[in-house]
Amino acid sequence: MDYYSEKLSAEKLKHCYEIAPQRVKQYLEAELNNVLQKIKPGDLVLDLGCGYGRTLPQLADKAKWIVGIDISLSNLVLAQKITEHLFNCLLIQMDASNLYFPDRTFDAVICIQNGISAFHVDKNQLIKESIRVIKYGGTILFSSYAEKFWKHRLEWFQLQSDAGLIGEIDFEKTKDGNIVCKDGFTASTVTPEQFYVLISPFSVNTKIYEVDESCVFCEMVPLKPEPEKNK
Repeated sequence: MDYYSEKLSAEKLKHCYEIAPQRVKQYLEAELNNVLQKIKPGDLVLDLGCGYGRTLPQLADKAKWIVGIDISLSNLVLAQKITEHLFNCLLIQMDASNLYFPDRTFDAVICIQNGISAFHVDKNQLIKESIRVIKYGGTILFSSYAEKFWKHRLEWFQLQSDAGLIGEIDFEKTKDGNIVCKDGFTASTVTPEQFYVLISPFSVNTKIYEVDESCVFCEMVPLKPEPEKNK
């Protein structure tokens, strides 16, 4: 079961962000601001897992075009309402690990709010597809939670559980960056060390860094292959 598609989408997902504690809202703002700093006015941007459209207006305000994809149709229906005034935003139902776009289409690809874990897809395939559709010299941004943010993250998920948005947290299994609920919901993270392992098969320039002591960013720029020399 895809939990975010079947149980936690649209208005329910929106409510998760509405009840976020102040420290979590600070983290969300810092995460988005880091992304916005990397986007140029002429960019065509792909947002993997755009959800109900929480960040799309800010992204559309900075980029030339923003394409938001999500596996959940109910998310996209709400996102359409949120972005209906935007002329430069396109929404498509699509699996982020199986993109329909041609090679080298986008100037920037973003996958934030721990999408690399939350999607529950093959992480290597997710990164591979992002690299395939990015232009040479373009920027790919993946983010996950920083280890220092664990207490605040757990508090936020407890609020979601108390509100009936996710199941009761299983505290015997919830530890080391992994949140497990008794109804089957799980939320893991990707550490800087794990990011390095995941990107090791790919030809990219990489920076991995923390923002706001709350999120870890993996920033990738694909390297253009060297032309083959005549033999």
